[in-house]
Amino acid sequence: MAQNEITLKVAEALSQRDIGQGIARLDPKTMSDLGINERDLIEITGDKKTAAIALPSQTDIGLGVIRIDGLVRKNSGATIGGEVTIKKAQVIEAKKVVLAPTENNIRVQGDVRGLFQGKAMVQGDIIGSQIRTRPTSMGMGFDSIFSDLMDFSPMKEIKFAVVSTKPAGIVVVGPNTEVELHESPVDVSNIEGVTNLVDVSYEDIGGLKDEVKKVREMIEIPLKRPELFDKLGIAPPKGVLMHGPPGTGKTLLAKAVASESDAHFIAINGPEIMSKYVGGSEENLREYFEEAEENAPSIIFIDELDAIAPKREDTQGETERRTVAQLLTLMDGLKSRGQVVVIGATNRPDSLDQALRRPGRFDREIEIGVPDSEEREEILEIHTRNMPLAEDVDLHKLASTTHGFVGADLESLCKEAAMRVVRRIIPEIKNDEEIPEEVLKKIVVTNDDFKSALKEIQPSALREVLVQVPNVKWDDVGGLDDVKQELKEAVEWPLKHPEKFEKFGVKPPKGTLLYGVPGTGKTLLAKAVASESEANFISIKGPELLSKWVGESEQGVREVFRKAKQTAPTVIFFDEIDSIASTRSANDSDSGVTKRVVNQLLTEMDGLEELEDVAIIAATNRPDILDAGLMRPGRFDRHIKVDLPNEDARLSIFKVHTEGMPLADDVSLEKLAKQTDGYVGADIEAVCREAAMLTLRNNLDAENVPYKYFKEALEKVKPSNSPGDQVQYI
Repeated sequence: MAQNEITLKVAEALSQRDIGQGIARLDPKTMSDLGINERDLIEITGDKKTAAIALPSQTDIGLGVIRIDGLVRKNSGATIGGEVTIKKAQVIEAKKVVLAPTENNIRVQGDVRGLFQGKAMVQGDIIGSQIRTRPTSMGMGFDSIFSDLMDFSPMKEIKFAVVSTKPAGIVVVGPNTEVELHESPVDVSNIEGVTNLVDVSYEDIGGLKDEVKKVREMIEIPLKRPELFDKLGIAPPKGVLMHGPPGTGKTLLAKAVASESDAHFIAINGPEIMSKYVGGSEENLREYFEEAEENAPSIIFIDELDAIAPKREDTQGETERRTVAQLLTLMDGLKSRGQVVVIGATNRPDSLDQALRRPGRFDREIEIGVPDSEEREEILEIHTRNMPLAEDVDLHKLASTTHGFVGADLESLCKEAAMRVVRRIIPEIKNDEEIPEEVLKKIVVTNDDFKSALKEIQPSALREVLVQVPNVKWDDVGGLDDVKQELKEAVEWPLKHPEKFEKFGVKPPKGTLLYGVPGTGKTLLAKAVASESEANFISIKGPELLSKWVGESEQGVREVFRKAKQTAPTVIFFDEIDSIASTRSANDSDSGVTKRVVNQLLTEMDGLEELEDVAIIAATNRPDILDAGLMRPGRFDRHIKVDLPNEDARLSIFKVHTEGMPLADDVSLEKLAKQTDGYVGADIEAVCREAAMLTLRNNLDAENVPYKYFKEALEKVKPSNSPGDQVQYI
């Protein structure tokens, strides 16, 4: 090999800032050996030839790798793990380049030549650029609507195909280069040197590093290196089943695999193979597999697999049973299918026929779960890659407050935040006029835009059970300092500081039971916990789980805990838990539904499956009738009695409820606290409300609330609990 070139292994780009910029990251020693300086152009040769800007990578010293994004990989005809030859490029200024957009229904506006200045390209390359666009004519008045939106929307990345260059080879667009831009898109397959377009690369998938690695192991190695399996004397894996909640990136991962591998790719959207004719569905399946075998190595991707392969014993239709049987024999029948890998995706793995879920058919099952905080930050970086962000936007903080959000939710959040900017500057735009420069500078997405968008976007996995957490802070709960401290230790600490519990080798408490007379603030405390711990909050009003149908009540309990685990960290709050978890006895008159619900609750809280990052709070004013099985450590570990407030606590409660109330000079909250012995928080709130109402009844134009109306309110509002009520809580 000549001294001026070297062969390196291809690796994916690590920084989101490098994506779409035509950058290649190299070991500084490699750059030195080849005489390449920072930002020099290098020639990269795989199956094709392309150029990129060289930058050093401090993380790859001595590894012999080159880090390039999906676009540069396609332009060089290389794949991750493959090899390319690099050398310093001879820079020639182009006399003329001809470019064409690759998307349909997009018309590029104005003179865009300046956007390609300094870019290196080769005929057949696909290059990306940030362009302001508008759709081609749609008629019926849509033109004006879309032109308004597109004119001041954030810049859109458009991919262009390099149709031809003069002279041939690697050229750079300079000040004297003539740039010819086709208005209409071209069929890239007709341009010499262009292979399939990159739609999705591995860098477009955030937070699924381990899953991507597993899928590549299962799919790329058998297709690219079948001799390894021959040497080992084993058959390569034939199928991968990806399952997980909707929106986590299953289909996106399959698209990336198709785009990044050179294999023939066949996508089947579950229901589309079904036919109204007898035997038609099975024939459609056979045709797909025959096409895959003829064009091997191939990948068959079946989206929504549960639609065509449900459990045969549960389905009534004969067509579905035959389709499942056909799929089973095609995947692992007497006839070998060669180099064909099948990827299946579903969010309902338990409804698939069990015969599919065995080695030889789907060899590996990969769960694509809900992303954690670090993975959410990576996803947010991808979706804000081309977004003009203000300095106050902290993606790390945003990721830490979006518990339970999947990739699709985060994408929606970014879009919603961008739309806030659009709405803000609409009044400053006049139809059919060029957008003023000062308006363009205002197109920046701020932290407030994301905060506002967060109010509208909910985690999709919790849509059915999530409640909007009221903005209740610890300061809004008067008194109850000991109870608040215990709740912080039991709920907030495990969710916010799990490492402290690991350090001491103890497991945090699972459940906290709040009990006491009505009106003492048990439900208010739960709201404060949910708000302060920044966790997802599922509120269950006891009786709503009960159903007249056998098995549905228990299923409701299972579903609550399943969703809580899926979207952890989560706080589950059972209000009036005595209605669903009262003592089990032999002479129940409710067909045994209470027994079954209690049993289900017991196993969910402390069964074989561990609860991770799920805190349970329950409130009741009848602890005496709760089932004994729930009251032991491991289920409700902490029993916190919410007592009647003492004088200091009553003063705190008065301060909370009169905070926004104009009080007359003669009102002494300390005096009122002394006079309200036996009153609970709810009673004190009622006293304050009644005093305000009496004031308004007497004079609608009153400026403040005098003491005499508080005195009158005390005579009307009596303590809601008699002294005898306290006996059962002692």
